Parts: sequence; C-alpha cells; structure tokens
Amino acid sequence: MPVSFVMATILLYLAGTVCFLVYLLRRSEALSTVSLWLTAAGFTTHTIALLLRIWSGSGTPLASFQEALSFFSWMLVLVFLAVEFRHRIHVLGSFIVPLALVSLVSAAALPDRVPTLGPALRTVWLHVTLSMLGTVGFAVAFVAGLMYVIQDGLLKSKRFNVLYSKLPPLDFLDNLNQRSIILGFPLLTLGIITGAISAEFAKGSYLNWNPEQVWALVTWMFYFVVLLGRLTVGWRAKRAAYLTIIGFAGVVLTLIGVVLKNYGTYS
Repeated sequence: MPVSFVMATILLYLAGTVCFLVYLLRRSEALSTVSLWLTAAGFTTHTIALLLRIWSGSGTPLASFQEALSFFSWMLVLVFLAVEFRHRIHVLGSFIVPLALVSLVSAAALPDRVPTLGPALRTVWLHVTLSMLGTVGFAVAFVAGLMYVIQDGLLKSKRFNVLYSKLPPLDFLDNLNQRSIILGFPLLTLGIITGAISAEFAKGSYLNWNPEQVWALVTWMFYFVVLLGRLTVGWRAKRAAYLTIIGFAGVVLTLIGVVLKNYGTYS
C-alpha cells in the first residue's frame, strides 16, 4: 500500500485516539467532535491507500498478513463511523479507534511482501475476507462487553463520574454485544468453510489439524456456545459480556495463526 497514505492514516488515527482517550476524562463535548473529524479524515486516507493497492494490480487482494490487518483496521473504523452516524455514541470511538490504530501500526511494521499464489490458492482471499469480517463482529462484541462490564461496575459501586455519564446504557451495550455476535458468527463460519475448500484444492484435504485450524474450530465452538446460550438458554448480559471478552483473545490468536499460515509462508 502507498506508504504516504498509510503514514498519514496512522498519524490521524493516533491523534484521534489521543483525543478520544482524553474525552473519557473530560466533560468537553468539543473533544468528541475533533476526535470524530480526525478519525473520519484518517478513514478517508486509509480508503485511498486500499483503493490504490487494488488498482495497482500487484498481486491478489488480502494476499499478505499486512494487508489483512490493514483491512481489519479499516473495517473497524467503518463500523464505528456507521454506529456513530446512527446512534451518536461518541465514547465508542475511545475503545474502537485505539484498537484500529494498533492493528494498522502492526500491519505497517511488517515487511511488505506480497506472495505469489498458485492457481488453486487464488481464491483464498475470500476466506480471509470473510474471516476478517467475522473478526470485526467479534471485536465490536468485545468492545461492547468491555464497556458493559465497566458501566456495570460503576453502577454497583455508585461512582457516577464522567466516564459513567459518557458510557451508553447497559441495555444498549447488551444489544450491541448480541447483534455483533449474530453478525460475526455466520461470517466466521463461511470463512472456515471457504478455507477448508481452499485447503482441499491446495493439499487434497479439507482439514489438516494444524494449530491454526484447531484454534479456528475452538473459536467457532466457543462463540457457537455463547450464541446458543444467549438465544435459547437466556444467559444474562453480564455473563455474555465476560465470555466475549475472553473469546476475543482466541479470535486474535486464530487470526494471527490462520493468516500467517496461509499467506506468510507464500513468498
């Protein structure tokens, strides 16, 4: 991806992150406006960088760990801007934008190697795209769960401070948590299926039981249980919040393992 646009995006996301974090501690609403505009500007330069990468035609989209992480960061900010536009939940940026910044900085720190894929692996980008979209859903569920736990703790301790006044109601956070899992789970499922099909074409086996595939299946089962518990058993919101926080660690490990396995070795 064009280095100048990536660096501009990192600087804008960094500035947005700092403003959003300061916004958590101060009552000034002007900070949220500044943070939002900085993030939106960063999203614009990020979008340009991704489009220039696609138009350059130098390889397959999402053919490296670097590109996958950048796409994940871009999707996170897109989801934040969409939720912000509809619900005006400024504080959400204080949690999502730093996560997007870390992802993009990690991507920029990696070598810019675009692998040459054989014909059987040229559709593997679909597997990565679907898996990334599912991961974005789980990341938003993680953020919603984290905010739920914080807000619940503030309520129980009766600490009605600045942070309490900025966090959304528990019902909204619970709903956001559940909807994010409902959207993320089928996308991850499709990602696993397309990955298995790609493995069949490439290696003659749908499942090789390597660590990356095992982690992906464990993560899938974990969120299947969480989703089933929420929709059928009626698990309480607080339990679901804690589970999604724990589950996101597994998602990150799966993401790193799967993408490195499928792309990092093809150089």
